[in-house]
Amino acid sequence: MEQFDQERQADIDRGRRERPGDAQHLIDVAAPSGTRAGGGWNWDFYRPFIELALRYDVPLIAANLSNADATRIVHGGYSAVFGEARIAALGLSVPVAAEVQSAQEQEIDTGHCHALPPSMWPRLARAQFARDAVMADVLRQGARGGGVVLLAGNGHVRHDIGVPRWLGTMQNRAFAVGYLEIADDSTPVAVFDAVVRTAVAERADPCAEFERRRLRR
Repeated sequence: MEQFDQERQADIDRGRRERPGDAQHLIDVAAPSGTRAGGGWNWDFYRPFIELALRYDVPLIAANLSNADATRIVHGGYSAVFGEARIAALGLSVPVAAEVQSAQEQEIDTGHCHALPPSMWPRLARAQFARDAVMADVLRQGARGGGVVLLAGNGHVRHDIGVPRWLGTMQNRAFAVGYLEIADDSTPVAVFDAVVRTAVAERADPCAEFERRRLRR
């Protein structure tokens, strides 16, 4: 699950031991509310998946690179978090193809409401590559026992620039499902194997905060 940072795996396992079958206790232990580990996730959406894992006693794996490590990579590169051997094992030592780099930077620009200077795009893209490479590694490890499912955002599961492209020989086995709101054409459906259309979610304007910051300058 992208919703849990890798550092919280021991907490997930402890929550399962303490109260087997109690999904909310696991969430409280591994992603306490009000902390960075909580991630701002709406757990109403993810609790049913945790309940399913507990009910059938299947592994539940923390897959995400933490925000703290991602920030270190933005400012200091991959070596700010990983050693040389780990960088190579994740596939991060190989230069990213120009079209993939460009596509990821476009996503960074759009996702930040065109409010960031272009000089920031490559650095933030680097952190995104690291997240995807780490999640791909988790999938490779998990797949040794059979099938494995990754719960992550659309940007992470798409074939062209997301986790699948970091899977190596496993990429052909990946089946990516995107969840897009009705009439949402911001992501080309061809980057997924299947698309589920959902109702439009009620949310505040995601670009409003960027605009407020711009006006304060």
